[in-house]
Amino acid sequence: MMRENPLKKKLKAGEVAIGAFQNFNSPEATEIVGLIGFDFVIFDAEHGPMNEESCLGMLRAAEVTGITPIVRIAMNIRQNILRYLDAGAMGVQIPMVQTKEEARAVVDAVKYPPVGLRGLAGVRSARWGLTQSLGDYVKQANEQTMVITHVENLAAAKELPRMLEIPEIDVIFVGPTDLSSSMGLHGQLNHPEVVAMVEKLAKQIRDGGKAAGTIAGDPATFKRVKDQGFQYIAANVGGMIAKAGRDYLAATRAM
Repeated sequence: MMRENPLKKKLKAGEVAIGAFQNFNSPEATEIVGLIGFDFVIFDAEHGPMNEESCLGMLRAAEVTGITPIVRIAMNIRQNILRYLDAGAMGVQIPMVQTKEEARAVVDAVKYPPVGLRGLAGVRSARWGLTQSLGDYVKQANEQTMVITHVENLAAAKELPRMLEIPEIDVIFVGPTDLSSSMGLHGQLNHPEVVAMVEKLAKQIRDGGKAAGTIAGDPATFKRVKDQGFQYIAANVGGMIAKAGRDYLAATRAM
């Protein structure tokens, strides 16, 4: 039986879920993130050097600790998305979704018929067809597997009202770095215009009945985006390691 997705349940209840991007291949890091209590982990196969095979060990590590594994996939191609889902991802996060039609293509890739167009086989996510019928698995997968799309430039922001019409999208993720770039304010995430645009998008997403997602690399940013209405908030595993290491070095070298 496919396990219940605790992240989806938490977001549906209106709660805030805390996650972490992981852009390097380490099942051990995934286990640690899960064991210390994060709600979800995003394997970054867009900016990280991972593929379906290298994600497999991390997906297993996520299952061991009960954390929800999401994969950010670079290409919005149905057969490419399928491979990560068949390996055991409980959701996918697709960047640079520009139109309602592109967002609908993500749903088609994630959901089995009659909701979408995902191909069916007795694969790992279905426990090889050994523990339940494929019919029962399809029903569970369509209920538990998450669809997360990005809004990260002004063109996508303009199209957002149409994308909000798609019922199967669980989370719309606001990418502030690319958004700042499209506004001509490259990397200036704290610029008032960028902050205002992010807040505006969060309200639209929330009013449209979806959970809003974004990044928060430190507690101050986390508080700001939480106050703006974001529910799906992610830090970065590498950044957390670097901060802890720097803090340790600064303290010990001062002794």
